[in-house]
Amino acid sequence: MIAPHSSSASPSPRPVRKAVVPAAGLGTRFLPATKATPKEMLPVVDKPAIQYVVEEAAAAGLDDVLIVTGRHKRAIEDHFDSAFELEQALATKGDTVRLDAVRDPARLADIHHIRQGDPLGLGHAVSCARRHVGDQPFAVLLGDDLIDPRETLLSRMLEVRDRYAGSVVALMEVDPAQLHLYGCAAVEPTGEDGVLKVTGLVEKPAPAAAPSAYAVIGRYVLDPAVFDALERTGPGRGGEIQLTDALQELAAAGTVHGVVFDGMRYDTGDKADYLRTVVRLACDRPDLGPEFVAWLKEFVAGLPGGDAGRTERHRAA
Repeated sequence: MIAPHSSSASPSPRPVRKAVVPAAGLGTRFLPATKATPKEMLPVVDKPAIQYVVEEAAAAGLDDVLIVTGRHKRAIEDHFDSAFELEQALATKGDTVRLDAVRDPARLADIHHIRQGDPLGLGHAVSCARRHVGDQPFAVLLGDDLIDPRETLLSRMLEVRDRYAGSVVALMEVDPAQLHLYGCAAVEPTGEDGVLKVTGLVEKPAPAAAPSAYAVIGRYVLDPAVFDALERTGPGRGGEIQLTDALQELAAAGTVHGVVFDGMRYDTGDKADYLRTVVRLACDRPDLGPEFVAWLKEFVAGLPGGDAGRTERHRAA
């Protein structure tokens, strides 16, 4: 006897269309520059860091972006709004290149803003998006964590969410000595290359207590169940509500997966990495790269220990 075909397959997960960009941090590592300027508005070549993040969301098909800001962050809202006087002045001059550059931020997606009243941590910032997101899955992109525009990390995470449902985090293998700077994941293989099942998460563990070398970096695709988990999450490390702690609850229920990323990532929240980011992206620009790279080679050669420096010391000897 042939058994009847079962039709109890679970329905396909809902598509992800919304992104949340937390941008309410104080930016204390960049003082005094960030005393009056949001850290997310610091220029990376000629665009603010947060624009790269919104461009990444739009490129992955997320056409509804909510930016969570705080006090003194009005510049972010202005950047993604139209600027009538400036646009009119550029149009009068016939400067279409700069006119398009000014208009582009407002045209990237349907962009919304909400303020996080109190700086209570990343988890609290994400919970501020609950009314806007509703019962839909959504992506979270941290405003100072840039992924090279040529990478497809977010699109890959959305594909994994389509197959496994639940939540998906981006994982990067880092030096164990650096794990105390990140959330860290306990993982199991799934049988799929580059995709792991996340069984636990720890926020900024000591190296000896880290469950693996996989750090959670600033890209998430979250099931709306995270909002209830955040409501149950009390203050954690630093006295803040940690998104990692809420995701630990979901991971314990078996609904979190990780996508391993080994591409180019830039942490613009760190001074040294911010400088490296500007240099790398400037070198990649066809309008700036050739001249800038030539100057950079000459400059580095003239530094102490560079070729020119060694030549001068040899002559002096």
